Amino acid sequence: MTRIRRGCIARNRRTKMRLFASSFRGAHSRLTRTITQQKIRALVSAHRDRDRQKRDFRHLWITRINAVIRGRGVSSSYSGLIYNLYKRRVLLNRKILAQIAILNRNCLYMISNEIIK
Repeated sequence: MTRIRRGCIARNRRTKMRLFASSFRGAHSRLTRTITQQKIRALVSAHRDRDRQKRDFRHLWITRINAVIRGRGVSSSYSGLIYNLYKRRVLLNRKILAQIAILNRNCLYMISNEIIK
């Protein structure tokens, strides 16, 4: 029986893994078993942190809105502003409100004054 040359498929798979881990340090980019473990860990962290990023941005927007509102004394708090927005059925989400608060504070003051009236 003739000898079969092996390793093409396995080598391609390992090469692909090494390209993924090329920026890792030390054995994490050189040893196959360690590369597979680090690849799993990296993908899990990326998946987890995509949700975490959404949470962090929402927290940032709320903090910005609250700082601008309390700084001028327009409304008592962030929660009061949001409550009045929903009561008046004004469809502005927190991202847009935070951009308005940073770029054009007078516009946010006008919106809050109209809502309170």
